[in-house]
Amino acid sequence: MAIEKLHLEDALEDSPQTRSLLSVFEKDAMALKKYTTGLHNCCQRIMKAQNELCAATQSLSQHLRDFEIQKFPLESDDSVLSSTLKQFSSYLDDVSSIQQVLSAQFSETMMYPLSRFLQADLEEVTTLCEMFQLASNEHDSAMSRYMRLPKKKDSERHRQECGEELYLMRKKFHQTSLHYYSSLNALQYKRKCSLLEPIMGYLHAQRAFFQMGQDAVGKKEIEDFLNNISTSVQGVQQEMKTETKKTVELIDTLEQQSAHLYHAEPMVDMPYIPPNTNLTQKAGYLFVRRGKHIQMPGPIGKQLIATKWERCFFFTVGGNLMSQSRDQLAGSLVLDLNEPGVLAEPHESDDRRFIFQVVSPKTKRNIVLQAENEREKDEWICTLNNIVRESGYVKDKNPQVKPKERTSSTSSASKQGSISPDQSSSSSPEARINPFDQSANEVLDSLDSAIDNATFVESFVVRFLGSMEVPTDRGERLVQETMRQIMAARAIHNVFKMTESRLVVSSECMRLIDPSNNTVRTQFALADISFWAAHPENTRLFAFITRTKPPGATQSTFSCHVFECNISADEICLAIGTATKLAFQALMQRKLPPGVGKEKKVMEKIQHVKTREKNILLQNIQQLEDAPEGEEDNLHNLPLSPDGKYLVLTATDESEDLAESGDLAQPMENLTVQSMQQPISEDLDIEEEPESEA
Repeated sequence: MAIEKLHLEDALEDSPQTRSLLSVFEKDAMALKKYTTGLHNCCQRIMKAQNELCAATQSLSQHLRDFEIQKFPLESDDSVLSSTLKQFSSYLDDVSSIQQVLSAQFSETMMYPLSRFLQADLEEVTTLCEMFQLASNEHDSAMSRYMRLPKKKDSERHRQECGEELYLMRKKFHQTSLHYYSSLNALQYKRKCSLLEPIMGYLHAQRAFFQMGQDAVGKKEIEDFLNNISTSVQGVQQEMKTETKKTVELIDTLEQQSAHLYHAEPMVDMPYIPPNTNLTQKAGYLFVRRGKHIQMPGPIGKQLIATKWERCFFFTVGGNLMSQSRDQLAGSLVLDLNEPGVLAEPHESDDRRFIFQVVSPKTKRNIVLQAENEREKDEWICTLNNIVRESGYVKDKNPQVKPKERTSSTSSASKQGSISPDQSSSSSPEARINPFDQSANEVLDSLDSAIDNATFVESFVVRFLGSMEVPTDRGERLVQETMRQIMAARAIHNVFKMTESRLVVSSECMRLIDPSNNTVRTQFALADISFWAAHPENTRLFAFITRTKPPGATQSTFSCHVFECNISADEICLAIGTATKLAFQALMQRKLPPGVGKEKKVMEKIQHVKTREKNILLQNIQQLEDAPEGEEDNLHNLPLSPDGKYLVLTATDESEDLAESGDLAQPMENLTVQSMQQPISEDLDIEEEPESEA
C-alpha cells in the first residue's frame, strides 16, 4: 500500500490545497501521539508489574527461609516442614533470578524503543509545527509591509529594507516548511516500525523467559520433589479427613455421655450416683470465701465489712490442698493437710448451699469452700479427711469409714491481708516437710508483725506494667496519659511478660510481696503516696503517684506506677484511700499535746450529764398539775435548795462514774439544775451547747 506524502515542491507556493492537505497530516500526527502515549502507559504498567512480581518472589523466598528461626512451641527444630520450606526457598530464588532477567529485557526491548519514538520523533513533529506557524505569520507580516510601499522615489531606501525583510522571511518559511513536510512524511514510515518494535521485544523477552524457566524449573529433580511433596500433602489431608471423622464421632459420644453433667444438680429422673468415699486425690473448681476486715478504733474492734466468693481450681497433691486461678501457670499452697487436727466438715455460711470448711487448729485458719452439688461436697470432705488420715504418703490403706462430722466449728475466720496462703511446715518429727513451702520463717515473722500492728490490712494480686517519671504529683489526666504511654511502649517493643506480686495495703505502709518466697520487693510509705486512680474504661488498670527526694536534691521527683489486677481497680483505690485516712487520723492523734484526749473525754461526759439533767427537769415540770385549793402547802414538799430558789435533782450515777474514772478531781454530788442566769457551765468553765427541746 502506497504511503501518503506531502509534496515538497508545493512548500513555497503554500496554496490553500497544500494547507488543507497539511492539516490532515497534522491531525494524523496528533492522533498518533495520543495513541503512542497510551501504549507507553500500558507497557510501563507491565514493567512495574514485572518488577513487583520479582520483588514479591524474593520476599516469599525470604519468608520461607525465616521459618527455621521461628520459635513454635509445638514444632521441633529439626522438623521435616522446616527443611521442605527451605528447599522451596532455593527454587524460588531461581525463579526470582529469571524474573529479574525478564525485567531487564522488558526495559531494553520494549520500553526503550517506545520511549525513543515518543520523546524524539513525535516531540520533533510537535516542535516543527510550532516553528512552521511562527514562520508563516512572520512571512505574512513581511509581505503586508512590502505591499504597502508608496510610489514616491524618495522612499527607495525604505523599499530596499522591506524587500530584504521579505526575502529573509520567505527563505525562512521555505526552509521551515521543507523540514516540517519531510518530518510528517517520515512519520508515516516510523509509525509502522515504532509501534511494532515494542510488542516484538515483549514477545521475544517472554519466549526467552519461558525457555530459561523450562531449563531452570523443568528439571527432573524439581519434578520428583514436587511429586513427593504432593503425595505427602495428600496423605496428610487424608489423615486429617479420617481424624475429623473420628473427632465428630467422639464429640457426639461425649455429648451423650455428658448429658447428666450439664445439670448442676442431678435431675429427679436420673439414677442416684453415691459419692466415692475412698478417694485420696481430687481436683475441680470450687468457690472460696474471701472476707475483708478493718480494724475500727474503739471497743468494737475488727469487723467483717465485705465477703466475696471467688471461683478457683483446687486440687490435692502430695498431701497438700492447692489452688490455681485461670491466669496462673502453677498452683499455690492453700493448706498443709498433714498439720495436726486438720478436719473437713460441712458448714453453713452466707445463706449458700453445699458449703464445707477445712479447719486447721494449729494455724487457726478455716477455709470456707462451696461445691456445685451435694455429691461433690461429700466427695471433697471424704477425700480431704482420707488424706489427713493417711498423712499424705501412707499407701495400701483403704479406709471404709466416713470421717466423723462435727456439728459445730471451732475455727475462727481467716485473717485478711495475709501475705500468702503458704504456711511453714510443722516441726513435729512425724510431720513431713512441705515441698511447696518456699517462705522463710524470719520473713514471715517480720511481715506478720507489721500487719498485726496495723489497724487496716488488705491484700490484692497485681501485675506490674511499668513506671514513669511525671512532672506533677496529682491529676487524673496525668495518670491516664501515663497508662497510655506505658501500654503503647509495651506494645511497640512486644513486651507482654508481667511480674505478678501481692500488693499489701495497710495503715502503716504499702508493700509489694514476691508470692514465690514472701519477700518484700519494694515498700511505699503512705506519706509519699500523693495520688491514685483507676482507668475510667479498663477497670483492671490502676496507678498511683509517689514522691521521692534524692539525697542532696532541693526538689522532689514524682513517679507514676501502673499495675493490672484481676478484680475491679476501684476496690484497690478504695483500700488505699481507707489506709491513708486511718494513717492520717493516727498521725493527728499522735500530734495532740499530752492530756488533750483525756480532757476531751471529760468534757464530753460533763456535757452529757448537763443535757440529761435539763431534759429531766423539763419533764418533771410538765408532769406537775395545778394544786387544788387548800393544797398549796404540798408544793413545799418538793426538793429545794437551802435558799429555796432552785429545784434539786441528784445525778449520783453519772457523778460516781466520773469519780471512779478519775476524770474529775472531785465527785459531782447533788448536781442542781440552776436558773439561766447562772448555768452549770460557768462552774465547770465549759462552753454550753444550745438547749434541745424537751
